[in-house]
Amino acid sequence: MNFFFSTGVRRKPEGWLGKIIKAYAAATSIWVIYAAAFSREDALTLIMTFFALMLVLTFLLIGPSPHSNRHRVALPDWLFAGLSILAGAYFVSQADTIAQRITLLDPLSTYDVAFASIILILAIEAMRRTVGMGLTAIVIVFLAYNLFGDRLGGVLGHGEISYEHFLDITVFTTDGLFGVPLRVAATYAFLFVLFGTALSKAGGAQFFYDLAAYLTGQSPGGPAKIAVISSGLYGTISGSPTSDVVTTGSVTIPMMKTMGYRGTFAAAVEVASSTGGSLLPPVMGAAAFIMAEYTGIDYIDIAIAAIIPALLYYVPIYLQVHLRAKKEGLAGVDRSQIPALKQIFREGGLFFIPLIVISWALLEGYTPTYSAVYGVTAVLFVAMLRKATRLTPLALYDILSETSIRMVAVAGACAAAGLVIGGITMTGLASKFSTLVFLISGSNILFSLVIAALLTTLLGMGMPTPSAYILAAVLISPVMHSLGIDQMAGHLFILYFAVMSALTPPVAVAAYAASAIADENPLAIAAQSVKIAIGAFLIPFAFISNPALLLEGSVWEIGFAVANAVVGLAFIAVSVEGYLDTALSRGPRLLFFIGGAMILYGGYLVSAIAVVCLVAGYAWHRYFHTSGEKAAAASVAPQPALGSVDKDR
Repeated sequence: MNFFFSTGVRRKPEGWLGKIIKAYAAATSIWVIYAAAFSREDALTLIMTFFALMLVLTFLLIGPSPHSNRHRVALPDWLFAGLSILAGAYFVSQADTIAQRITLLDPLSTYDVAFASIILILAIEAMRRTVGMGLTAIVIVFLAYNLFGDRLGGVLGHGEISYEHFLDITVFTTDGLFGVPLRVAATYAFLFVLFGTALSKAGGAQFFYDLAAYLTGQSPGGPAKIAVISSGLYGTISGSPTSDVVTTGSVTIPMMKTMGYRGTFAAAVEVASSTGGSLLPPVMGAAAFIMAEYTGIDYIDIAIAAIIPALLYYVPIYLQVHLRAKKEGLAGVDRSQIPALKQIFREGGLFFIPLIVISWALLEGYTPTYSAVYGVTAVLFVAMLRKATRLTPLALYDILSETSIRMVAVAGACAAAGLVIGGITMTGLASKFSTLVFLISGSNILFSLVIAALLTTLLGMGMPTPSAYILAAVLISPVMHSLGIDQMAGHLFILYFAVMSALTPPVAVAAYAASAIADENPLAIAAQSVKIAIGAFLIPFAFISNPALLLEGSVWEIGFAVANAVVGLAFIAVSVEGYLDTALSRGPRLLFFIGGAMILYGGYLVSAIAVVCLVAGYAWHRYFHTSGEKAAAASVAPQPALGSVDKDR
């Protein structure tokens, strides 16, 4: 298992080498900002240059195995970095020729074939180091299918594809390696990571944490509620579940353990809350940007549609945290440890401005690239207003270099996704995959959706969210289309399960990140995370059956759907946690779950039946609870003294 999902060691070179790499990373950020926002270069040249720059960072900063030297760059890695520069220089110098050639008609030169082969090998090695052998093996299987799938019979077979044909589509068009995923990584995904890094460095993360502490810290289970709110707020900025766990979890997990929560539960709360940040507007994560590019739907429309489902996601998480605290008698944080609201807003209230600026820019119709630029500008402006948050030139230098370094893994994942897209485009595998799904499900919508959810989660195991989404989108979105499901709802459905692959066993990369902080078993954390994030596995089915949850419909329809969803998820949370005012027996728990699910998915009639289930469950619970209290009282009733009994006898 470790062989498939372990990545290369993250190096931290010291001395002159560390300074040179840091300067190179900062220079890369400056170039990306210029190229993405201000340059008039064509997309292919921009992507090729970006990928070559990121390959150099990959081979210098990530070793070939988990046991590689953390401080020294080995000779083969220098060779790979040199080849990356050479290949990048060749493709950039030939960009105009490549852009003008006619695919599959103009023959590739010997140099074209040689450098295309080199960049392909470098891309595969880079993804192996950054995202593990699991995803790399999947990509290699797809590449082998492209080249040798003509030898298969039946539905999966395809026409003969020569090596030159394969390279022509995979490397020399925007349908393969240099396709949508890398274009997103090289433009607004990079800029939004820059925005998150700058906001965190300026003190924005601390502000959101303090605000969450003030709002919920003193209530029962305060530390866990702080984790839910602060991790969600930070997660929408970082866009990475694993990054969010490492950043906010290093504070919240130890605090929850100190206040009495079990380590596994504390880590699971952090994992579930952080993972949901990638679904929370206005920023969401890189996968949402890829969804916008892939579907052609404006990003602002995706963000607006995602608001209600994202907020609903946190309803059962917050309730389970509250119920667990009541059940175990866990108190909140002492008031003396929480800053006053006036102090919190005096020191960091201005950090709301960058989020408002990004939301305004998106609503005004600016592209995500320019919206991110405006957001970064707003962060820098706000940070300069107060001496305590002012960013020095050295801090700005750190922000630029850290952004490029954080993008290394994203670039590797996006390269993998591009290779998969190219292969599927060449072979028409997506339509064949749809045929197989319908053979299994018999065209039943619910059964087909369940299979789609399982396959998306399975495909996403061990993968970064962008790769998980794009792989599922290419293979499974045709199934959604064939079922007559709206494009927005279908792709959001896929996005949800791609994001949830970060916490789903057995891989659960976010849970592994939390396990190091909590010192607990990662699989136990993952299992608990699924329980806490139960809403994420139910909400996508709800908005497929009721588009009002995506703000489609009248005000009454939307209000009714939201009210039903809140009530349904609340009772499901009660059922999963097994506690209301006291512990629940199996009967009421089952009725609460059935009633909650019915009211979550149903219309007026089904909701009425659901209410009957919920009332029956509550009455059952109260009856046995009252009977239990009477029995307990009778068992401790005063008894005659032993001496008086003997005397009567």
